[in-house]
Amino acid sequence: MENISGIKAHTLRIWEKRYNLLSPERTQTNIRRYSLLSLQKLLNITLLYKHGFKISKIAGIDNAELLAVVREVTLKSNSEQVSINALKLAMINFDNFLFDATFDKILTKNDFTFIYVNVFLPLMNELGILWQTNAISPSHEHFVTNLIKQKIHIQTEKAQKTLTPKDNDKVFVLYLPENEVHELSILFLNYYILKHGFKTIFLGQSLPAESLENILSVNEKLVFVTHLTVEPNKDVIDNYLLNFFDSILKNNATELAILGPQQLNINLTTLPDKINLFNSVLSFQAKYFKTDVFA
Repeated sequence: MENISGIKAHTLRIWEKRYNLLSPERTQTNIRRYSLLSLQKLLNITLLYKHGFKISKIAGIDNAELLAVVREVTLKSNSEQVSINALKLAMINFDNFLFDATFDKILTKNDFTFIYVNVFLPLMNELGILWQTNAISPSHEHFVTNLIKQKIHIQTEKAQKTLTPKDNDKVFVLYLPENEVHELSILFLNYYILKHGFKTIFLGQSLPAESLENILSVNEKLVFVTHLTVEPNKDVIDNYLLNFFDSILKNNATELAILGPQQLNINLTTLPDKINLFNSVLSFQAKYFKTDVFA
């Protein structure tokens, strides 16, 4: 609870004793055990507390009014962390309205790239901690992930409709290798590339490398783009890249751009030419777009 909320355990115990804000159950060995309802309430309390409300005032707000105050504060705030907390609350309550209202509010002052990088990515990182500590269930994570996918799809469609492809320029082919199903990042990359005025061919998740060969007839300047989260795993990733080079890249002007944490397992001494590694979308942007999207 301390890691999730940012409130020290000692402070939580004082709040429980002095203000009766939380009433955790106790195990047989007297260890506090918090429910999802307690987590929801603590996130609400934390949001208001970090927004300047005194804890004594928060303690005087009943549970029904607390939700209304949190929603009002959230929709008026410019803080990314407040927005992230609001989206976590939307997840816990399965509240589409709060998620959409929070997103729409941020979008009035920031572009979608800013929201994805500064709100959605930190949110997903925090949800990873919540999931690993059994504070949330897979249904919560799926709920938020699919809402984020909806937002990416909407923004991607808008970008595609206004796209005027650059003449005689490269085409980006986005895909995920076999058994790689974590597609949020590749969906965002598709939007990101389209927004910069380049044509994309989006192929989606879990695709065998050999099925990419027939794409080679489309354009001589293809850039294959992938985001490796868990696959290919560390035992096979080097062989995967060598085979990819031989079958797809070797005899043409194509390249492969790799993002994602799995690239840390790549042996750089055997990495073929024409395969480029990127630790962020900014480094990817610097090579292929040469513009500052955050200017």
